[in-house]
Amino acid sequence: MRKIAAAGLIIAMLGSVLAGCSSGGKSGEDAAKGASPGGAAESATYPLKTDEKLSYWGEINGNLVGIKATHDEIPFFQKWQEKTGVPLEFTAPPTGQVKEAFNVMLASGDLPDMIEYNFIGDFPGGPEKAIKDGYILKLNDLIDKYAPNLKKYLQEHPDIDKMVKTDSGSYYAFPFIRGDEYLRVFQGPIIRKDWLDELGLPVPETIDEWTTTLRAFKEKKGAAAPFSVVSKPRFFNESGNGAFIGAFGVNRGFYQEDGKVKFGPAEPGFKEYLKLFHDWYKEGLIDKNIATADTKAVDGNMASGATGATIGNAGGGIGKWQPLVEANDPKAVLVAAPYPVLNKGDKPKFGQLNQAYASEGTVAVTTAAKDPALAVRMLDYGYSEEGHMFFNFGEEGVSYNMENGYPKFTDLLMKNPDKLAPAQAISLYARSSYNGPFVQDKRYAEQFFALQTQRDAVEVWKNTDAAKYNLPSITPTPDESSEYATIMNDINTLVDEMTIKIILGSEPVDQYDSYVAKMKSLGLDRAIEIQTAALQRYNSR
Repeated sequence: MRKIAAAGLIIAMLGSVLAGCSSGGKSGEDAAKGASPGGAAESATYPLKTDEKLSYWGEINGNLVGIKATHDEIPFFQKWQEKTGVPLEFTAPPTGQVKEAFNVMLASGDLPDMIEYNFIGDFPGGPEKAIKDGYILKLNDLIDKYAPNLKKYLQEHPDIDKMVKTDSGSYYAFPFIRGDEYLRVFQGPIIRKDWLDELGLPVPETIDEWTTTLRAFKEKKGAAAPFSVVSKPRFFNESGNGAFIGAFGVNRGFYQEDGKVKFGPAEPGFKEYLKLFHDWYKEGLIDKNIATADTKAVDGNMASGATGATIGNAGGGIGKWQPLVEANDPKAVLVAAPYPVLNKGDKPKFGQLNQAYASEGTVAVTTAAKDPALAVRMLDYGYSEEGHMFFNFGEEGVSYNMENGYPKFTDLLMKNPDKLAPAQAISLYARSSYNGPFVQDKRYAEQFFALQTQRDAVEVWKNTDAAKYNLPSITPTPDESSEYATIMNDINTLVDEMTIKIILGSEPVDQYDSYVAKMKSLGLDRAIEIQTAALQRYNSR
């Protein structure tokens, strides 16, 4: 958050200068209007006929780090140009340094035609500020005239349409959309089913059953770390403790309930959660290195049999750990456990559930674009029928074949001759395994989850009321953004401190009340006001 706030100051200072440099003196809206003649939306025939080359800035997916060095080496991006007819010049920021490279690019004033970036999460002040400062175009007129496929999709899905524009109604990027609920749930509790069967225990549902299970893992299976979870880079991040916090009626951040925005760590249920994990830690039911456990440590615990329960994804969790535990114990089986509750039969209040719209991987057209209409036509390809199949499955006959009307990935992807994992091979030929300007197809995930236990996990984990309580993709105004970032930077640091000290026993559970008082002194009520106002604006879209 400090980096975001700092970046905001840099961008604010440079904004007035760069707006002129990057847009040739036009504001974003003026540039858009200048590129958009009147008339109905034009249906493009692909490939487009053009001699222009457009520039594209975006990160290379993490699955391909160490496999391909540039976009030009990746078959998907080669074919994308061929299918749209638009040649592209790519620039990729260094892996892990996207924000830093983005800010350097803005400061230089040398903007490409298109930028793939998270303007909601990573641009201080959000997309409306990026438009106002003259970096990216407001796309309303351009989409209306040159993007019939995206326009049609949004008209047919008003709930999605509401998500992909700002409070004032500005479209700012070509969105990544999870096209099915199946794609929105992919994470939850994971447990050794073979151990449960051996011990005569059911898959735990309640907190009491979890306590019984973890004790049995410790005492009868000799598990040194019965429950272990990745805690770094942020102590007990959402993928770790979110599963158990929900049993006490709260979550790790902001949520809505009975028309009010609440902050989980300041609600009474959070104290009950802290007490539970304090007791579990004291009893040796949690990894003693929980405060420092990283991915490598948890992988090691799972592989060695030191750990019998964790939190993870269907793909990168069960898919990764199943072969590891099998190598040590051929009978080992990992399965999903439901999100815990206090009382048997209750429906979990919270659980991992992503929005249908994801602001990561969206593509904006900049004010420096030589031909905004061409960029929009090219990006609209991803929402056409042909583009949908290409983005999700790649090229027919190469990366997939149609079998009884079903696009089935070939062995090139699923049993790659170069020993690439499916996630890596899919990323070479399609974009369905990571975000981009298209609508994701659930048929990709049905194949990506090769194990039945992975497919079953999604069904288990999606049985929550998270949709009712989760906040949508709300955004503070540019003016509110800096204030909110400053408040929450301090509060989140305090929450991390409170959580680790109470769970590890360096402070008593009763200290929780003093931490809540400190949160309020740091401006929690104001942060809730800002979130409430943003929610009201979202609901009014």
